[in-house]
Amino acid sequence: MRTFLLSSLLALAGLAFVSPRPADAAEAAESATPAAAVPGAGPQELIQEVSNSLLKDLAADRDTYRKDPKKLRALCDKYLLAHFDTEYSARLVLGRNWRTATEAQRKRFVEAFYQSLLRNYGDSMVEATPERFKILPFKGDPGATSATVRTEVKRNDGTIVPVNFSLRGTPEGWKAWDVTIEGISYVKNYRTDFGSEIEQKGIDEVIQRLEAQNAAGTPDPAVHPAAKAGSGG
Repeated sequence: MRTFLLSSLLALAGLAFVSPRPADAAEAAESATPAAAVPGAGPQELIQEVSNSLLKDLAADRDTYRKDPKKLRALCDKYLLAHFDTEYSARLVLGRNWRTATEAQRKRFVEAFYQSLLRNYGDSMVEATPERFKILPFKGDPGATSATVRTEVKRNDGTIVPVNFSLRGTPEGWKAWDVTIEGISYVKNYRTDFGSEIEQKGIDEVIQRLEAQNAAGTPDPAVHPAAKAGSGG
């Protein structure tokens, strides 16, 4: 499965992204809270603040996070959970399967989906430093209900990788719901992967697979190499 993250706001870092399907874009705009009514920091400021805090904590105890994936995932969760619209993103990933899923299946999928993001991309954040992460000037409409925050991450070999976040205004503040690395949207990628698998095996088996992989704690072997934005060369 080729998917993404933020290595935490990279799995958070990160959020011009490859646009979701027109229906998704329209749904995001229609369901978002007007920008003037969104509390807290703006989208650009939010990504900057969260990134600064995350990178600071990483730098303070990097050796521990290198050795302990669980602590690394907990750190990513600390900064990601409040600012990532997990249910909204999961609903887009499931598409029509969301409408036919039971409430229990939805809850299990949302949790398994979120944990899979931390599992697959948390390790890519370990070597991240402020010098390798750059937030580009904002180009959106300040009054819009959705926003794209463009960032760049430098690999070990000096290659610059675009990592861009898509956010929507909510009553709880701006929240990310999609991230695109090198032109690949993780929502669209997951939708393709899960849609095919659900059609063949059913949603329960997909959820069980995710839960088992999350419990094992190891990244998927076929995660898209762009997820390793901070490494490589």
